[in-house]
Order: sequence, then C-alpha cells, then structure tokens
Amino acid sequence: MTATRILGIDPGLNTTGYAIIDALPGGPKLVEGGVVKSAARREAADMAERLNALYDGVCEIIDQFRPGDLAVEQLYAHYEHPRTAILMGHARGTILLAAAQRGLTVTSYAATRIKKAVTGSGRAGKEQMQLAMLREFKLAKMPEPHDVADALAIALCHYHLREVASPRTVGGLPGRGVNLRVFDDGLRTED
Repeated sequence: MTATRILGIDPGLNTTGYAIIDALPGGPKLVEGGVVKSAARREAADMAERLNALYDGVCEIIDQFRPGDLAVEQLYAHYEHPRTAILMGHARGTILLAAAQRGLTVTSYAATRIKKAVTGSGRAGKEQMQLAMLREFKLAKMPEPHDVADALAIALCHYHLREVASPRTVGGLPGRGVNLRVFDDGLRTED
C-alpha cells in the first residue's frame, strides 16, 4: 500500500501555516511544516502582490512535495469582524486556486471539527493544539508559530477523517475540477 501525502494549510493573509504528512498504514508521519509569508505589509501592501506571494509559496510547496490531498480550514466569519473574513477569503481562494490548478483533492473542515478530531474538544485553545501536535508527532519542541501547529492539526484531522468525507466537485478551468469535501459540523455548509 502506498502512502497518501496530505498537505494541511492554515490560511492567513500575512502568515500561512503548512504541514506535509504521509498517511502510512502504521500512522501519520510528519514530512515538513513551516509558514509561507506574503509580501511585506505596507499601506494595504498591494493586495495583488500579497496574494501573488502566497500563491507562489503554496505552488512551490505543492510542486516540491506532490501531495495528493489538501486539507484546509473553512472560513469563519465573526459578526464583529467582517473585514477579517473578507481578507481571509482572499487568502483561502488563492490557496484553493493553486490546488485546483494542480489537480489536488481539497477537503475543507470547520475549526471546531479540527479541534475535536485532534484534542477531543472543539473549543481547544492555541496552546492546547500545539501540545497535542507536540505529542502526536513526537516533536523535540513546541511547533512555532501556532500557524504551523494549526496546519499540522488540519492535516491530522484529514488523516483521521478522510474515509468518511463526502466529496463534491466544484468547477474549475474547462476540463478541470477540484474535489471538495465539506464538513458542516451542524454549524453551516460552505461552498
């Protein structure tokens, strides 16, 4: 049996965490984790430049590690911070575009679903998530920044839940598409 390589991404406009794991029969194996930084932030640092830097970084990761699956956190909008959700939507859309262009299967998970899958609590905090990833992957030190721990958690959630996901295909370029698996956790359905 061959391993499935999973890319977990915690989307961010300034810092995007990523983690690559191999789904082996004996359990998940960490390949690499890190962050993609967007272009330097200045006066709205030309949104196009920032998104281009994010796109290039994600494409480089996909091309180097050749994952078959991409797991990403669903967009969550708090009514007190709608602008944040809009900005995050730009980042997430850029990541989904890179995945679609490279033919990856994309699965989207609610943050509460990810937390529950890896810690047992849908309300786990950042430090609890970091500790869970430290233990799960037997790391020598806490994964920093928290964006990396979140990306690890997203990849691990996908590792555990990929068999129960229900794929849906969404449009892409002509003759292309991306499989999108959506988990609504009873909160909402995305896409």
